[in-house]
Amino acid sequence: MAKSLIIIGLILVAVGLVWQFAPWLLSWFGKLPGDINIDKGDSRLFIPITSMAVVSLVLTLIINLFR
Repeated sequence: MAKSLIIIGLILVAVGLVWQFAPWLLSWFGKLPGDINIDKGDSRLFIPITSMAVVSLVLTLIINLFR
């Protein structure tokens, strides 16, 4: 369990660094067809359905490669 938490933490740190210093690598997130973005006045609703499906697929492939 501890090993899994350490790996998850390192992955989160890596994603955070990429997000901070190389935002163009993650500029696709939320802009794919199928992502819902509704702006009305002062409120905003954002549901990244397609983006989260892509993230889920990539994470599944990565996890299965390490098993």
